[in-house]
Amino acid sequence: MRKFEFAHIGEGIARQAGALLRGFYEKGVTAEYKGDVDLVTEADRASEQLIVSKLKTAFPAHGIYGEEGTRDRLESEYRWYVDPLDGTTNFAHGFPSFCVILGLEHRPLGLSDEADGEIVAGVIYDPLRDEMFVAEKGRGAWLNGRQIKVSKVATLAESLTATGFPSQKRHENPNVHFYQQITLRSHGVRRAGSAGLDLAYVACGRLDGYWEFKLNPWDTSAGVLLVEEAGGTITHFDGGKFTLDSREVLATNGLIFPEMKHIFTEMFAGRDLERIPTPAEFAAKRAQATK
Repeated sequence: MRKFEFAHIGEGIARQAGALLRGFYEKGVTAEYKGDVDLVTEADRASEQLIVSKLKTAFPAHGIYGEEGTRDRLESEYRWYVDPLDGTTNFAHGFPSFCVILGLEHRPLGLSDEADGEIVAGVIYDPLRDEMFVAEKGRGAWLNGRQIKVSKVATLAESLTATGFPSQKRHENPNVHFYQQITLRSHGVRRAGSAGLDLAYVACGRLDGYWEFKLNPWDTSAGVLLVEEAGGTITHFDGGKFTLDSREVLATNGLIFPEMKHIFTEMFAGRDLERIPTPAEFAAKRAQATK
């Protein structure tokens, strides 16, 4: 693996935060509410405190934007997005699916506050599986030192995808309708509760696609770069350029992108989708495609 400029430092910091989270996870934590329905634990806060301290030491000129409230030097040319514990609800319930996310944005001098910079490094660490996903712009995506690529599954019907649902205003979120349609038209949809891991799994080919509404920059920053560096696509639902406000996230291996984009286009327009083929029709179509 070629030497990284930033990601190797982020990797070390994420490992330390992951070790901290493992300790909390093994002894158990008490969750509290930071909003009407959003959970937070002492582990979230302790992890962010550790990460912020280490980032400030390693990159004193960089800004930090953390989920648990850190807002430091945001006018800087470089800005770290920090999710100290992605999957807090899972963590609080003892469900083993969570991670640490660090994403680095380069913001050239003169860039307006409303404009996105470029994500140049990303780290996603799963401390329970000891899986370190790392990417740096132009240097590929890696899992535990091995370069990774997106899957080669060519059709939605043969794909495995993932999504998520917001904790806030879930009753107002339209995603259940997309969930139903894509579940029926694919090998299945997983809903594991960590956007960071979902994006990392698209990058390494465990998933073929992932979509979600209304995430935050700390959820997506590292995963966006992982997917792109692994050869995948990440856009809004209509295929437009992804933006860090993360109002729409559609990540795919590139091959199933046209089908997923078509579903979103037709459903948002209120049009009926094509009839779902029967198992026999699916088998016949698959056999024809392999000739």
